Amino acid sequence: MNEISTATMPAVAYRKSLPVDEPDSLLDVELPVPQPGPRDLLVQVEAIAVNPVDYKIRRSADPGGELRVLGWDAAGTVAAVGGQVELFQAGDEVYYSGALDRPGANSRFHVVDERLVGRKPAAFSFTQAAALPLTSLTAWEGLFDRLGLRDGALEKTGVLLVTAAAGGVGAMVTQLAGALTSLTVVGTASRPETVQFARRMGAHHVIDHHQPLAPQLAEVAPHGVDYVFSTAATDRNLVAYAEVLNPFGQVVAIDDYDSLEIGVLKPKSISFHWEFMFTRSMFHTPDQATQHHILTQVARLADAGILTSTVTQDVGPVNAANLRRAHRVLESGTAIGKTTLTGFQSS
Repeated sequence: MNEISTATMPAVAYRKSLPVDEPDSLLDVELPVPQPGPRDLLVQVEAIAVNPVDYKIRRSADPGGELRVLGWDAAGTVAAVGGQVELFQAGDEVYYSGALDRPGANSRFHVVDERLVGRKPAAFSFTQAAALPLTSLTAWEGLFDRLGLRDGALEKTGVLLVTAAAGGVGAMVTQLAGALTSLTVVGTASRPETVQFARRMGAHHVIDHHQPLAPQLAEVAPHGVDYVFSTAATDRNLVAYAEVLNPFGQVVAIDDYDSLEIGVLKPKSISFHWEFMFTRSMFHTPDQATQHHILTQVARLADAGILTSTVTQDVGPVNAANLRRAHRVLESGTAIGKTTLTGFQSS
């Protein structure tokens, strides 16, 4: 293993679950530089992106006074490798989402299992690349693992409904479906700027998710919907999904609910799937390296100009004030695409 001489590093952490407007909701701290385990990479982080999982954990998982580092989207350079690492070497530029059961990437150096990591798209900056991992993994797994679509199955026709198509995941679902299938993609959005962004991501039609879905879908998809990628409001929309989906249609959902009344799906034999891209790392499944392979495919598509980054704003270097600002944007429910932070200020 290559040794890193730096004893400590800047990071952003929290000790107690607090509203984002509280100055202590996120703190600038100095932490020891972690050492990589056998299958780990030590990455010098250059850019991060913020996801709803960040603020959800900050608000609900009180660390009881201990410092906890959040952050599950990063891009950077491999600084050191564990003794059993096979896929990377020091100096490689990488991007990844990491694991929920390990410290997050809101720090200058970060340790991550190599099986969850891909080489950064060469055509993308670190900032552009940091916006991709969590959303592209979620979108890819949802489309090709859960819904059973085949990557590159351009003969596959039908209609895919994507809710919140201007959000981080929705935008990536829209891009991947447009690039790798022949499905007609109908996205939902409600503001002029989100409608425009969803169209830029490749949605063939955009409807308003603040209005009843079925009448709007009858106009743009008169033969019904075959697949739904539900990124938000699954509980409110489930009856509408049952109405618009064709028999044997499928729904994949990523939002969080204690229970859903999925009985409405039974008459049409509609299948319902959950997608959670942390499942592989959380349960240490034997196929964790699948995420390395997905990120490799995504990087190739990005380098070919088929996928674009979904960054819409970078709020500056990684520090507590900027991360509070980014969390505030996501908590407002008005975010478009992805919010990133780039670099670390010198201490």
